[in-house]
Amino acid sequence: MCVLILGGSADANQLASAIVGDPRFDAILSYAGRTENPKQPPIAWRVGGFGGIDGLIDYLRREKIARVVDATHPFAAQMSAHAIAACAALSIPLLALERAPWQRSAGDRWIEVDDFVSAAQALGAVPRRVFLGIGRTQLAPFASHKQHFYLVRLVDQPHAPLPLAAEMIIARGPFDLAGDRKMLTDYRIDIVVARDAGGDSASAKIEAARELGLPVVMVRRPFIPARQRVETVAEVLRWLCHGETPAERGV
Repeated sequence: MCVLILGGSADANQLASAIVGDPRFDAILSYAGRTENPKQPPIAWRVGGFGGIDGLIDYLRREKIARVVDATHPFAAQMSAHAIAACAALSIPLLALERAPWQRSAGDRWIEVDDFVSAAQALGAVPRRVFLGIGRTQLAPFASHKQHFYLVRLVDQPHAPLPLAAEMIIARGPFDLAGDRKMLTDYRIDIVVARDAGGDSASAKIEAARELGLPVVMVRRPFIPARQRVETVAEVLRWLCHGETPAERGV
């Protein structure tokens, strides 16, 4: 069975490791290409976009893909929407491996917003020291709020100037609680901006903010059309082997 895994998350890498060597599957992991030198997976892989819905349809047809697993980042809404449309056009089964959103815990001081423009506005007019834990592509809305100090952590050194004045940390996760608590303390951060990525691989900054009593501007996940979804690699493997999800089995 030819399986396309749309990657970009720790979950996708875990799935690739779980499926490697299984003679039932001929799997390929696709990276969007936003990160330089991505971690090489143990299965075949490719880097780059497909050229929209039509390009993805052509790829699926050409490579004789039988199943697609969307294990992209929860904020990769466009890629997920393209996968839904392309798979529907070719009647190819699609399953999303999507980690559950974070849940507010005791001690959390969340300010929940719907987008990054609203997140920038939520910082207010008074100058603050802000950690932007949102990646490189969503920084522009904060550029017009120049009164704040910004700390940005990026996987790769940018090849062009950032759209805002910010201090940068270049580091590749996953990050741990002790390290993120030290980072927030050393830079005297008083508010964190984060995407609701969910899962454990990006949660250290949320846990550190909770321990330090810092507010977090939490950007809700973007809308993605309805699709079958599961939260664990084990459920994906069961779907690939038996063609059903726990919901379909009535579990």
